[in-house]
Amino acid sequence: MPRLPRLRGRELVAALKHAGFEVIRIKGSHHFLRHPDGRCTVVPIHAGEVIGPGLLNKILRDAELTAEELLTHL
Repeated sequence: MPRLPRLRGRELVAALKHAGFEVIRIKGSHHFLRHPDGRCTVVPIHAGEVIGPGLLNKILRDAELTAEELLTHL
């Protein structure tokens, strides 16, 4: 399993959009994304901050994506 990349929120949202997710709403700095098959996740977008590895793993679990799949969408 490859190491997870260090991503900012906007980069992760772009990768998830490439994977088929779309932003359904935004509340403050949190972007709520949903896939047409029903998978959902929330990505915080804070200027200049990198998403930590624990939160990135949680987002990937919610999105039902592996690290390899994420890397293909970057």
